[in-house]
Amino acid sequence: MEVTRNQKNITLKRVLGLGSSVLLVSGIMIGTGIFKKIAPMAASGLSSNAIIVAWIVAGVITVFGALSVSGLATLTSESGGEYEYLRIIFGNFTGFIFGWSCFTIIGSASVAAMSCLFTQSLNAIFNCSFLNVDLHIKIIACVVIMLLTWLNCLGTKKSTQLNNVLTFLKIAGLLFIIIGGLFIFKSDTPEVEQVVVHKDFSVSKYTSLFFGVMLSAFWAYDGWLSVAFISGEIKNPKKNVPIAIVAGISIVMILYVLINMAYLKVLPLSKLAAIGNNEIAASEISKMMFGYYGNFLISFLILISALGSLNGIVITYSRMYYKMSLDGLFFAKASLIHSRYQTPYMALIYAMVISCLMVFSGTFDTLTDMIVFAGFLFYAMLAYGLIRMKKKGLVKVGRIGYPYVPIIFILFSLALMINTFIDQPKQTCFGILLMLSGVPFYYFFIKRNKRVD
Repeated sequence: MEVTRNQKNITLKRVLGLGSSVLLVSGIMIGTGIFKKIAPMAASGLSSNAIIVAWIVAGVITVFGALSVSGLATLTSESGGEYEYLRIIFGNFTGFIFGWSCFTIIGSASVAAMSCLFTQSLNAIFNCSFLNVDLHIKIIACVVIMLLTWLNCLGTKKSTQLNNVLTFLKIAGLLFIIIGGLFIFKSDTPEVEQVVVHKDFSVSKYTSLFFGVMLSAFWAYDGWLSVAFISGEIKNPKKNVPIAIVAGISIVMILYVLINMAYLKVLPLSKLAAIGNNEIAASEISKMMFGYYGNFLISFLILISALGSLNGIVITYSRMYYKMSLDGLFFAKASLIHSRYQTPYMALIYAMVISCLMVFSGTFDTLTDMIVFAGFLFYAMLAYGLIRMKKKGLVKVGRIGYPYVPIIFILFSLALMINTFIDQPKQTCFGILLMLSGVPFYYFFIKRNKRVD
């Protein structure tokens, strides 16, 4: 790659408008969770009405989080997103721990999971014997990561144009299933079963199950703040970033609620709950609606969704590592910008390497709930940060529902984290340990900076 000799004279270009930013938010959020999560939700024992309410509540809470966190966009117009906000509010250490958590778990595991599912969807469409071997799936997944990294190195505008096309295709595919399930398909079952597997729930048990179901929904809603990572490449970011986040979430929330209503109309809860871990619920539902070609349809849609989310994640997280490096809190070469394409190509390569390692670790399926736990820990801190910055007068723009919206979001986040810790203590503790593994690296980077000075 061609690199300039004077890196200080090169900055990231502001090439993304509001439309591309909204589609980037929606494109990252509409990943694979919406096609798989209805099965474990049905197996929880809650009624179909409760499941729909869980999707709505999770969507509303996500909007509350967006209204709270997006207010921080006025603090800076630089790339970095949550990392930059946390660094400004709480200091370098807190910002670094978040960035390190993304590098080692949140971002890298998401890229690994999406790339593997993309490869599995390829196999479902083309039925290639080569992809029946787990090792081969992982090799192809790494190739996909490398190709998307290369595309992103060629320019932000090219990669976001790809994202826009993929997001349009994903939304069109979801609408096709929604219309087919709600208005065309005629179910043999007069009414959707309101099955409750576990009888005589206590209030505490019901609450725990409801939070567990919402945890699945939050995984499908995840990625809504990623657009803030590339604020340095968005036109008028202090205005467009908050609008893009809220608009993108609102689009996805409506689609998610409608498609789950379609799922529950086509198949009763008892059949949804019986779907195996290695099966895709949306595929079974699509077969019911469209017959033999249903499996091909849903596999192609998952292929597009995984590719779109994967591309969006590759775009966004690398910008955070780039900003961390500029601040002296990451590997020094991650701050290099390509002289011709003006992209943070070394940050992209670092992200590519750790993501490929995660592919071969094979642990990302167990990290889903842990990632949500970690995400809400930092989201709650950002909501508190909004209140803190407003009191200091550093955030002057009025926010909808302030201060009630951020307070409600903080309280809900605490309840969700406590419930997750009680239900999954080992998984939660493992996630906390991975986050804290960044502590020695933080002091290493600080010591290195002192030597340079």
